Amino acid sequence: MHETHLAGVDLNLLPPLGALLRRRNVTRAAEDVGLSQPAMSRALARLRDLLGDPLLVRTREGFALTPKAQTLAPQVVAALDGLKPVFAPTPFDPAKERRVLRVAAADVQSILLGPPIMSRLSREAPLVDLRFEPYGGDVLRRLESGALDLAFALATTPLPPGAVSETVACDELALVLRRGHRAAKRRWKLEDYGRFDHVGVALLGDGASEIDAMLAASGVSRRMAFIAPHFTTALACVAATDMVTTLSATFARRFADHFGLVLLKPPFQNTSLPMTLVSSQVRAMDPLVKWFCALVRDEAKKVYEGEAPSRKRRRTLR
Repeated sequence: MHETHLAGVDLNLLPPLGALLRRRNVTRAAEDVGLSQPAMSRALARLRDLLGDPLLVRTREGFALTPKAQTLAPQVVAALDGLKPVFAPTPFDPAKERRVLRVAAADVQSILLGPPIMSRLSREAPLVDLRFEPYGGDVLRRLESGALDLAFALATTPLPPGAVSETVACDELALVLRRGHRAAKRRWKLEDYGRFDHVGVALLGDGASEIDAMLAASGVSRRMAFIAPHFTTALACVAATDMVTTLSATFARRFADHFGLVLLKPPFQNTSLPMTLVSSQVRAMDPLVKWFCALVRDEAKKVYEGEAPSRKRRRTLR
């Protein structure tokens, strides 16, 4: 049996064929698909040649379908109906999604954003499971391969080709010391960063910091006496020593009373800390990922604006 290859068939003839088989009238079929009558007549001639059958034959009562056309009619209807979802957008309903979203996150996001995000998911997308996973040197590869859907990052984080980022919150840096620290009641200068030991957080395992680059530009170097994989650990260590750390003001403020901490304004020209969600270009087009990013943006706004200090409290971030 000879097999017809679709590559050699003009699929533009499928809508006219469907209209002709349904209407059994060239003029009305032409109106249905937006063709002129001459154009529909030419389409019918091509279909007759392609299928080796007249399809429509004239009778005293008008046109009638040939036996082959009668056999084709339900097949053509099914084919056209089957193609409609391909070209029509599928309605997205988060409540019906049964998926697992995997996001690279630190304890900052897990603690500040995890609870409000899960509260929203439980109400609006109860079948979606969320996995906050640790970072690592392979985080970009995991994004590209699809092992991760998203990753929290700073707006200054270099992105590979094809990556997409979206700002979800704007935080600020805070210099954090324990209460009673001898340098907790004065305004810091850049050179003060070289006078005290520091606690750092290395999410990617390299310990690299933009702060060190800024200090180096001014001829200042600091000793990183302790590097931790978690921001909570950094705050706990600062609370127990004379070391200092520089990290998210919103996060440090959440634990200031618990650990007995003081927040100062770092001596940098720019202390803004924009947070983004990064995805691969492919994942960025996923309706669930787009919906989730909007959800995170909404909840992050509440958290970060809600955590902003009042005028009285802002004096402690001086």
